Amino acid sequence: MADNTPKQKTIAENRRARYDYFLDDHIEAGIQLVGTEIKALRDGRANIAESYVAVEGRELMLVNADIPPYKMANRFNHEPRRHRKLLLHRRQIDKFIAAVQRDGRTIIATRLYLNEAGKAKLEIALAKGKKTHDKREAVAERDWQRDKARLLRDKG
Repeated sequence: MADNTPKQKTIAENRRARYDYFLDDHIEAGIQLVGTEIKALRDGRANIAESYVAVEGRELMLVNADIPPYKMANRFNHEPRRHRKLLLHRRQIDKFIAAVQRDGRTIIATRLYLNEAGKAKLEIALAKGKKTHDKREAVAERDWQRDKARLLRDKG
């Protein structure tokens, strides 16, 4: 039985993003890291819950992502919350910059993972903020789906 699913190890996920934003246009981006950062990521230590992507010049930078210091490193350890450059094609960068400047969108980091080759990748998405009533609708829909599944499981 051959399993064709890609072998990706999820390190950190921004679950709050789906609650706070309407997400669309997901894309995979590489991250420019230093040696101790990738070692800390391979240990499974990172937090992207409050992070976002900012436009600096003609580049996209990951801001406020926390990669804790690597415990086996010496004095050459990295800064935990430094800005990290995202690696994308120029056309993709221009598309995201235009959406931020023209439509007032936000770029959110949704998932940080290691791909099949062991390289750190970041899934980013264009986001539009939800209003309070949208969040209530999402919670009500999720509760209804859970109750419906429970009823179907108990009945049949």
